[in-house]
Amino acid sequence: MTTILAIETSCDETAVAIVKKRQVLSSIVTSQIETHRRYGGVVPEVASRQHLELLGEAIAQSLDEAKLDPSQLDGIAATCTPGLVGSLLVGVMAAKTLALVHEKPFLGVHHLEGHLYASYLTDPSLEPPFLCLLVSGGHTSLIHVKRCGDYQTLGQTRDDAAGEAFDKVARLLKLGYPGGPEIDRLAQQGNPDAFPLPEGRVKLPDGGIHPYDASYSGLKTAVMRLVQKLEASGSDLPVADLAASFQKTVVRSLVKRTLRCALDYDLSTIAVGGGVAANRGLRTALTAAAEEQGLRVLFPPMSYCTDNAAMIGCAASEHLSRGHTSPLSLGVRSRLPVSDAMTLYAQT
Repeated sequence: MTTILAIETSCDETAVAIVKKRQVLSSIVTSQIETHRRYGGVVPEVASRQHLELLGEAIAQSLDEAKLDPSQLDGIAATCTPGLVGSLLVGVMAAKTLALVHEKPFLGVHHLEGHLYASYLTDPSLEPPFLCLLVSGGHTSLIHVKRCGDYQTLGQTRDDAAGEAFDKVARLLKLGYPGGPEIDRLAQQGNPDAFPLPEGRVKLPDGGIHPYDASYSGLKTAVMRLVQKLEASGSDLPVADLAASFQKTVVRSLVKRTLRCALDYDLSTIAVGGGVAANRGLRTALTAAAEEQGLRVLFPPMSYCTDNAAMIGCAASEHLSRGHTSPLSLGVRSRLPVSDAMTLYAQT
């Protein structure tokens, strides 16, 4: 039963958690949303400085809530890729320092692998193989989880991620940052059939449509032109109807591709991870559609949809239990395919 202190600083959440196997003993998340809201998005340099200011207290608070001291830990983990390089460096250097001082193994964890493991916190009995729909501000992927560290990307967005599209459309509708939760809220009040919008499709070189890949830039452009047309008419912008129509189109695209992929690969369980996993429209539609096909869907609790250290600790605990550790020379990277997650570890 490996106990891990994990640090997550890949973007604009300063997070620390202590996880024992698949049990969360403490989880501290300090969001920087209010700081970055004035800029309409995350400013990397500002995010890094705030991580420096907040991380020490978050570590102390996490140990205090778990009622543990560092000697009772089995390892120290931190997100090392992908993410903002400066922010990643803050967390990784802190984790390496703790590992050196307390003579504990260090583990550098892939951020997307952490989102895969958020579902393990939802259902501790979950075991591969299963399909993971990973939907966030930076990633939209369908990943075949074969075993710990063995992942195959079966589908992905060719341009904007679903969460990125939510944020960009929110700007068009003057809803502020972050846009996803606000569009989700307004969609509950609007008519999802008010405006037919195009569902992005990815053509194959030899003809036909890719069954699992998606595209959202065309949808974003369609909303932009619709907004411009409505504004030019001089009428009030029907924001709730626009939000509902946009959300319905994104959800339809995600559900259709996810179900087809799960059925084609004979995977009976679908786990959803990432910030867009908190979207109520997606939760309702995917759960209902999967039940019709006899498939099981797992959504993390809201607190584990957005970036957090508990999911990083869960992934690290699994790796450490299998003898996987990372060298202290491991650096940070802004990008790395999740299929290469095992390159972060040296098996012992």
